[in-house]
Amino acid sequence: MNKLIEGFSKKNKEDKIKSIAAFFKDPDAAVNTFKSFNHPDAKIQEMINEFSENTISNFHLPYSIAPNFLINGKTRAIPMVIEESSVVAAASKSAKFWYNFGGFNVEVIDTEKVGQVHFLWNDDTSLLKSKFNELKALLISGTDEITENMRNRGGGIKEIVLKDLSDKEPNLMQLYATFETVDSMGANFVNSCLEKFADIFRSWHKEQAEFKNDGLEIIMSILSNLTPNCIVKCWVETDISNLKDIVPGVSGEEFARKFRTAVRIAQVDPSRATTHNKGIYNGVDAVVLATGNDFRAVEACGHAYASINGSYTSLTNCEIENGRFKFTLTLPLALGVVGGLTNLHPLVKLSHEILDHPTAKELMGIAAAAGLANNFGAVKSLTTTGIQQGHMKMHLFNIMNQLDVKPESRDKVVEYFKERNVSVSAVRKYVEESEIA
Repeated sequence: MNKLIEGFSKKNKEDKIKSIAAFFKDPDAAVNTFKSFNHPDAKIQEMINEFSENTISNFHLPYSIAPNFLINGKTRAIPMVIEESSVVAAASKSAKFWYNFGGFNVEVIDTEKVGQVHFLWNDDTSLLKSKFNELKALLISGTDEITENMRNRGGGIKEIVLKDLSDKEPNLMQLYATFETVDSMGANFVNSCLEKFADIFRSWHKEQAEFKNDGLEIIMSILSNLTPNCIVKCWVETDISNLKDIVPGVSGEEFARKFRTAVRIAQVDPSRATTHNKGIYNGVDAVVLATGNDFRAVEACGHAYASINGSYTSLTNCEIENGRFKFTLTLPLALGVVGGLTNLHPLVKLSHEILDHPTAKELMGIAAAAGLANNFGAVKSLTTTGIQQGHMKMHLFNIMNQLDVKPESRDKVVEYFKERNVSVSAVRKYVEESEIA
């Protein structure tokens, strides 16, 4: 099919599916597959349809639980939405290990969000700076109606500063605003404030006789997903002696030394740091998805933060001092527990209930703990047994599905590969030779 689909967004769901079915060799089979993933409850399905645009089906991901996370003295079972089984397994194994050594410690440093009004200023910059306090007062008072409910919950506008970026781009300046959004991620609140700032700025500018009529051009008003002061720290620590035999036959001292060296490699080598941090986000993203938050914003922020000093580096740090091992994750993390999908998606609501309805700060700590747990598990494997042994064992069921191994034969395959390396070719060879497919 090679033609424009006219008016696709205006079609009903049935007609959308029919339009897309023309792309397939077997249109009827494609239609049946799309429809098979619909929710059996029509009311819930209608709600899901409205989450996005041009929806024709649902895309399912596994909803898993990583139990036994002791976080600031409270035991939690953490919901994780991810398609990779080894992630959940690693998180669960790390959580169980650290449970006996105090669990995960969490400290929320700050929860400040950021927004910017970018504009071109073709006028006297010193005059604008001299009159900025007057403008700032108007920006704050002029958004009272927008900020009232947030202020009543303890949030609102924290600060507005004027930034001159004309050394980077001619005439470019910005209003740089910071916000406290309490238990909401706050994107809509921040953007509403910023667009109102732009309107107020334009009106104020027109009233100033000293300024040129064409001296101000608003370019855009938008939140920033880089929130360097919305930070959570999560760490685990114990005596090095407690690390003995964490991997059979490896002393605590050897394990701690190699582990710390691996983290240092991620701190000095961006190539390693990228994969190292991806391992952190295996855990973080899974929690972010399960709780109805924006994993794209979370990751963009984290990777920018990892580069904030000019070179991309690890988000974790490992210290060995006075016989103690300490492993720390410092993460910018803007999350919400109200608004968006948190009040709508049935499984998201269950996630928050499983977590005992956490505050936004508590959820920051929970997501960070999942990230640190996964990073600990990955670095532990890399510096001891190697990453593939555990990963491919967990991947074995996917391989058996790919090879259409009969359900009644799978236990035999699992048993055979308990002490053998797993690969697609090795499993295929065993299945064919054993004639158990």
